[in-house]
Amino acid sequence: MEYLNAFLCGGLICAIGQILIDKTQLTPARILTGYVVTGVALSALGLYEPLVEWGGAGATVPLTGFGHSLAQGVKTAVAKDGWLGIFTGGLSATAGGIAAAVVFGVLMALLFKAGDKR
Repeated sequence: MEYLNAFLCGGLICAIGQILIDKTQLTPARILTGYVVTGVALSALGLYEPLVEWGGAGATVPLTGFGHSLAQGVKTAVAKDGWLGIFTGGLSATAGGIAAAVVFGVLMALLFKAGDKR
């Protein structure tokens, strides 16, 4: 059942993104940042955690999950370090994912030749 819930949750998030791409004039960059901000906002309101409990990886893997991780990191760091945690919490909570994105991006740039689409 966990796999089905993850598939449904992640699929719904992706379907919303596809609808936004197809039916609006929003650029993909705006949709992506909108997803991150939505994840932060839903997490701050306490609405994203129940979605994570139900959808598992279907809720944590998309960009809304990244926003949720940022918000949870800030929340934890503020409880531990006070106001300084506002600036450090989000980055420390997501440092592994950010580092992996940079490393794999560099590897792909080294392995494959960049070029124009034809």
